[in-house]
Amino acid sequence: MKKIFEHKTVLISGGLGDIGRAVALAFAAEGANVAIGDVQPAANAQALLSELRQLSVACHYNCVDVADAAAVDAWIAEAEAQLGIVHMVVANAATVTIAGLYKITAEQWTKELRVNLDGAFYVSRAVTSRLLALELTGSVVFVGSWAAEAVHANIPAYAVSKAGMRMLCQCMALELAPHGIMVNEIAPGYVDAGVSRQVWDQSPALREDARKKVPVQALITPAEVALQVLRLCDPANKHITGSILLMDGGLSLVR
Repeated sequence: MKKIFEHKTVLISGGLGDIGRAVALAFAAEGANVAIGDVQPAANAQALLSELRQLSVACHYNCVDVADAAAVDAWIAEAEAQLGIVHMVVANAATVTIAGLYKITAEQWTKELRVNLDGAFYVSRAVTSRLLALELTGSVVFVGSWAAEAVHANIPAYAVSKAGMRMLCQCMALELAPHGIMVNEIAPGYVDAGVSRQVWDQSPALREDARKKVPVQALITPAEVALQVLRLCDPANKHITGSILLMDGGLSLVR
């Protein structure tokens, strides 16, 4: 039985994070070749690459700073040389600083917008530029956040960067729609991953408090995020573009 993404390649920024790793494995399970980028050294990617190869797909890792447009272009070129044309891109790389508006430094603010917003732009533009040149269809998924629409006083730079990403998604979706390139955002709520998981691991009481705040009474797993990313990239989706898939368990209904 043919898998959904057989003979296609997906490129994932921030691929060594909890969500990025889950997305990579989910795509590979459906037959996609996987190009991963992250700022971590190549040695840190070997375990994930081994898991991907066990799923009988080709994969490649690049150490890349998505805030550097030239480095992103070089990454895309190398990924294409190793794995073939990139049909799908998941703009997932992000950083977060827990500090209010009058505590966050200028350097932290700039870094967050450069990675979270500029990086998403550079990666998505580089991939879709190639698709346009080759007259191919494809998919872009921006990994956003419900923080784009709800005030988070303790992470203002992150919230601002995700709000900017949302408009980038919609602008790109409109421009690429006539070319059959679908562009969407997935906006998770409380995901048991990344910085949140680190904090909650140190204080299980905070994890339980967060869970109770969610109307569905459950935190999101990285695998659940990955499942929805795959659905947005399904080639059967011919009309879903410029959409925000909000998966926050109802948090936005009560905040």
